[in-house]
Amino acid sequence: MKKVMKAVALAAAAAMCVGTFAGCGSSSSSGASSDKGHVYFLSGKPEQLDQFKQLGKEFTKDTGIGFDVTAASFDNGQQTLKSELAKSEAPTLFDVDNNNFLDWTSYYDDMSDTNMYKDLNHQEYALKDGQKIGAVPYVQERYGIIYNKALLKKYFDAKWSSIKSIDKIDNFKALKTVADEIQDHKGDIGVKGAFSSAGFDSSSIKRFGDQLAHIPVYYEYHDMKTTTEPATVTGKYMPNFKNIFDLYLKDSTTPPSQLSSATMDDSNSEFSLGDAVFLQNGSWGYSQIKDQQVLDKDIGVLPIYMGVPGEEKQGLTVSFLYFAVNKNSSAKDKKATRQFLDYILKNDKARKIFTDDMGFETPFKSYAKAGYKTKNPIQRANDAYAKAGDYDTVIYPLPSQQWAQSLGNAMLEYAQGTGSWAKVTSAFVDGWAKEYKSTH
Repeated sequence: MKKVMKAVALAAAAAMCVGTFAGCGSSSSSGASSDKGHVYFLSGKPEQLDQFKQLGKEFTKDTGIGFDVTAASFDNGQQTLKSELAKSEAPTLFDVDNNNFLDWTSYYDDMSDTNMYKDLNHQEYALKDGQKIGAVPYVQERYGIIYNKALLKKYFDAKWSSIKSIDKIDNFKALKTVADEIQDHKGDIGVKGAFSSAGFDSSSIKRFGDQLAHIPVYYEYHDMKTTTEPATVTGKYMPNFKNIFDLYLKDSTTPPSQLSSATMDDSNSEFSLGDAVFLQNGSWGYSQIKDQQVLDKDIGVLPIYMGVPGEEKQGLTVSFLYFAVNKNSSAKDKKATRQFLDYILKNDKARKIFTDDMGFETPFKSYAKAGYKTKNPIQRANDAYAKAGDYDTVIYPLPSQQWAQSLGNAMLEYAQGTGSWAKVTSAFVDGWAKEYKSTH
């Protein structure tokens, strides 16, 4: 594994992968000319695979360039990328995030002369491999605690509720009060629990060992006044981490004994059917909860409060997912791949698919100038926090995906009563130092 310089530590993809690799690919190469090269995209967003298939069909129809796409899930994403890149017909374009960027430096083509890099609102968000631009962000995600406004209104209007408006839920103590009271009166509200299930099935474990863990990690970086991955972390915020995780476990639709097999689909279903008031997830998950019983106008998002001092001004968490071009592809295929990136930037059908169908908030100047702004309510929920000047909890690098997986496993053992919180703390602190050494 190579050591690289990072221009910015900001970022990372939080895309929740829920699909499986096998059988989810698609080709739009029918009618394409081989003389024009070929695009093969390995996506890290299986939840948007259908939309990428549609985008590829439009691209091929308009350009005559063949396009294939497939997607890998979170639990096998690294292995899938490794095996696909080793093939003779390897991806010409692939997704990376801030956690795995260092793993694939042998494959990055320099993207500094691409229109996509030049069109970024903030070029410092791109990931550098030495002096080379190795990956360019194409979607800005937001995540937090998604809530059902209609169900919360029932709570606010109840005689027994202690808190009467959403603006009073601006810290962990208030969030816990609301969740505890909903759990105690779940029959009155008509739900099965305050929070949807904290599942640790492979489709869902990333929400906790990775996405939730990014909150105490953010504060560790903040205290050290750095954006560069440190060799060690202190574990100072582990009591806060425990606060929110205990709340997820206690005020839940699902008992801890069933969490090992509870899936992302289970959690999404509980929220979208109105069986739970809260769901920890992000903007990437909108396509899984929309057009069901919870209307878009009833979807709001709270920051993930843990009891950290000053969190009343905390906003939502922000992350990115990145495109990387395979430098080992043929010159013809690399040219075709860059044409695909330009197509995303300039073609109105592509921009509509990205904005309206995928619900992406893009980091591109051209999208903003042309008025392409997603109506995804999870993205738009951030507008109020931004207007209020609340600070983003930014995704900073984790030492490895193995760190997140090991932390998630320790959290599941704790939830099931087969492991202690001390082991979770050790996975967080000692595991960080161990993984840092193995990756640097």
